Amino acid sequence: MSGVIGFIGLGVMGEPICRNLLRKSGRAMVAFDLAAEPLARIVADGATAAKSVEDLVGGSETIFLCLPSAKHVMSVFSGILPAIRSGQTVIDLGTSDVGLTWSFAKQLADKGALWIDAPIARTRQAAQDGTLSVMVGATPEQFSKVEPLIRHFATDVTLCGGTGAGQVTKILNNMVLFETVNALAEAVAIAKHSGVEPKLLLETLSKGSADSFALRNHGLKAIVAQEFPLRAFSTEYAMKDLSYALELGAQAGLNLRGATLMREMFEETIDKGMGDAYFPIIAKLIDPSGFPE
Repeated sequence: MSGVIGFIGLGVMGEPICRNLLRKSGRAMVAFDLAAEPLARIVADGATAAKSVEDLVGGSETIFLCLPSAKHVMSVFSGILPAIRSGQTVIDLGTSDVGLTWSFAKQLADKGALWIDAPIARTRQAAQDGTLSVMVGATPEQFSKVEPLIRHFATDVTLCGGTGAGQVTKILNNMVLFETVNALAEAVAIAKHSGVEPKLLLETLSKGSADSFALRNHGLKAIVAQEFPLRAFSTEYAMKDLSYALELGAQAGLNLRGATLMREMFEETIDKGMGDAYFPIIAKLIDPSGFPE
């Protein structure tokens, strides 16, 4: 078990992250996923397939989770808790509820183990290239132990504060992203109806104060290109992350008008049957005529 990495969740982001860890860390790796295909690919690359979550925990020192939502993490946690032992570390790469993160951390601490929230940001391509941004909730000492592993798949690794701080930071990252993508969709719609070519618009905005990661990726590669793939960051997942931000705002007694509007837009997008599509598809709500079927 010494030094062995366990990895649970081989989805769109998890599989390339797992592959980068396997290739760059020099450590043995045990992987688990309910889907046979990505697990077979990782095994072909040199990992060992675990029979269950409990089996994986029993044979690993450091365990990474890359799961879509808090619901999935809760399901896996029910297998982790009985099998975890003192000295083991679990690193959660997904975006999850802050309260649950504190709960998971306490339950593992009671058994002498460590739970670290380290949600990932950036795109599927960044996961493949090993250039993700990771926001970590941990003590400085804990951070120093896990940072070298995280840097096998990330170029920016930030200690955001104690337990839960990584989740808070990532949740707010996504809230800002969603509201920015909405502004980009509105700008593209106005440009189309005002005689300005949308690609030219965004390329020009990228040279000034309106430039952003969202513009260069979600704006140009999704809204302008009219590309909204199903195996990307879906509207339903975006809605989940936005709900975490609104919950934090409510707890603080804040009136988040922009985030509340985004929730309405996501709800309408899902109601129209586009919940599985890449979330910049909200552009179709703003200008349906600009996106012929």
